[in-house]
Amino acid sequence: MRYFDYSFLENGMLPAGLVNIVSAIAELRERENERRENYANVFTRLESIAKVQSVKGSNEIEGIVTGEQRIHEIVNQNSAPLNKDEDEIAGYRDALALVHGNFDTLDIRERDILRLHEIMLSHSPVNGGRYKQDDNIIMEIDASGERRVRFSPVPADETAETMEQLILAYTDARSICNVNQLLLIPCFVLDFLCIHPFADGNGRMSRLLSLLLLYKNGFDAGKYISFEEQINKTKAGYYEALKRSSEHWHDSKNSYFPFIENFIAALLYCYKELDKRFAVVGAKKATKRERVESTVLNSLLPISKREICYILPDVSPTTAEAALADMVKNGRIEKVGSSRSTKYIKKL
Repeated sequence: MRYFDYSFLENGMLPAGLVNIVSAIAELRERENERRENYANVFTRLESIAKVQSVKGSNEIEGIVTGEQRIHEIVNQNSAPLNKDEDEIAGYRDALALVHGNFDTLDIRERDILRLHEIMLSHSPVNGGRYKQDDNIIMEIDASGERRVRFSPVPADETAETMEQLILAYTDARSICNVNQLLLIPCFVLDFLCIHPFADGNGRMSRLLSLLLLYKNGFDAGKYISFEEQINKTKAGYYEALKRSSEHWHDSKNSYFPFIENFIAALLYCYKELDKRFAVVGAKKATKRERVESTVLNSLLPISKREICYILPDVSPTTAEAALADMVKNGRIEKVGSSRSTKYIKKL
């Protein structure tokens, strides 16, 4: 049976690039915390947008899809699912709501993990809330269409005990002051995925547990900029990192670092995107027009009015358009393209 040892996180011998990412996240998290009071309405709007993207992205990774309009109806209006894929989508919606609303009382313990899984599959015919009863394998299809086993998870008859060992190892490691709690999270997630404790929904559960652990440790950017959608957008790199970190896992000779780096880089992206939503002038709270101006002037690429309104969800198209017109008139920016394809860039 596989046992778990996270003591390598104590010795401080971490890759320099990883240390830099962690430092960047810490700095951006401080900015986020400082902005909450001044921009409460923006955070509320961003959370609403991210919720839809999270439900869509996490399911899309697994090939579970429906139309854009239906995603919005299921997530925002609690619309009843109409088919198998929508059953899965509605279940993730409910499980995500539990994580968002109750992360402070939930924990990494068996009853909470099983409860989360049960809720996630509550709309589907599969019985959730219990570990797998049969062995499972992780398949991959190569370029020629040939199927092969990519990874053999823990056997069904060892799953409950292995999960208990994982939970105990995580609980022990998080009590050690020298262990970086942010880096510990992807270690737990990797081991959860290698155990593959459920007959269905392991990938989606890993993302729910990622958010739960991030929120409990004060890293909540994924609530406002979808963490799941970022994984979905870069899933080739995600699966490559997962593959590299799971090699020799059964022999306890695997390296966690490829998966840690991919996980932490995705979180950094979320914090950077969140930071873009707030353009502060000097030390004072910026007006909406000032934030539009700063967004355009700080953009390295031409940016459209629609993209500006997405980045600044509390800014109306009318306000954005007026600010852009003034900036063009004053020679600060220039138009690129025309009609609906018009974009704006800082004038050199």
